[in-house]
Amino acid sequence: MGDYPSSSTNATAGGSGVTGRHARSAGTGVSPSSYEPPIGGGDGLPKKARFSMESGFRGLSTAAGAMVLVIIVAIAIFLISKAVPALRADTVNFLSYKQWFPNDADPKFGIAALAFGTVLSSVIALIVAVPIALGIALFLSHYAPKRLANPLGFVIDLLAAVPSVVFGLWGRDVFLEPVRDFSVWLNHYFSWLPIFGGDGPFGRSILLGSLVLAIMVLPIVTSLSREVFQQTPGMNEEAALALGATKWEMIRTAVLPYGKPGVIAAVMLGLGRALGETIALALTLGTVFSISFNVIENGGNSIAANIANTFGEANATGRGALIASGLVLFAITLVVNMAARAIIYRRREFRDSAA
Repeated sequence: MGDYPSSSTNATAGGSGVTGRHARSAGTGVSPSSYEPPIGGGDGLPKKARFSMESGFRGLSTAAGAMVLVIIVAIAIFLISKAVPALRADTVNFLSYKQWFPNDADPKFGIAALAFGTVLSSVIALIVAVPIALGIALFLSHYAPKRLANPLGFVIDLLAAVPSVVFGLWGRDVFLEPVRDFSVWLNHYFSWLPIFGGDGPFGRSILLGSLVLAIMVLPIVTSLSREVFQQTPGMNEEAALALGATKWEMIRTAVLPYGKPGVIAAVMLGLGRALGETIALALTLGTVFSISFNVIENGGNSIAANIANTFGEANATGRGALIASGLVLFAITLVVNMAARAIIYRRREFRDSAA
């Protein structure tokens, strides 16, 4: 009707009229108000490639992470499969029995004394090492001049590269005499304490092994604690100093609270290192299967040291018993490391600063 015939009429009559859509595509006679731009603003986004460097790296990283879990599961399966026959042959309670006679015709062995010695020596090592490590970390991060802090930190980190057998030989051949004299002094003046009682002999004891372990754990706790203290926000430290705090008060109120999760994680990682130590304790402990809190008399033993000392003379059942003890140590260290990781990721700000 009128001067504007419908497109359907023109299409039927074979005329030259076009629809609105065709007009837009042809760019003729279209008002700006009726124009609808294509979705995406012109050309469409490029199609995502089926394979790219990003997806390849993601897959490689996922495979590497999964491989770690596969290795842990494989180790656990191996330990369990090798330990089960020996545990079935054991005629006593493996978890509560103290002695170790797996090579007898009637095998009797238990993990109680070994687990006790492992945990006791590690805890004493941490009691000795942690205060010293924190003091060194604070000195290097907040007190020492940079030209002294860098070389001293390098020397402390270098202790972690010394083989454990060197520490063990040094502890047995050099450090034994000072520790024996110190044990006699402790027994003379503090024998009323059960941990320092007894009539001797002294020397190759839990105390000697724990002190050697403390020296070995020291660089781990020191290095991690130093890194955590250095990540403290400068604004926190400056705010404390601006309010009139002394250097120590600033450390106590700004540095230590911020670094607490990291310090705890460092201590637990040091504990895992101490729990798994083998040759150093094999050379310094007295190899006695007993549960005693006396730390200065000859004695003490650990799971790893017992494996090193008795594996060569063990029969099939004895090797299975040693593997069973290794399974217990594997479980203990796994729990310690999982707890350390949980503490590290508990606070997001520490995780971000550690990254």
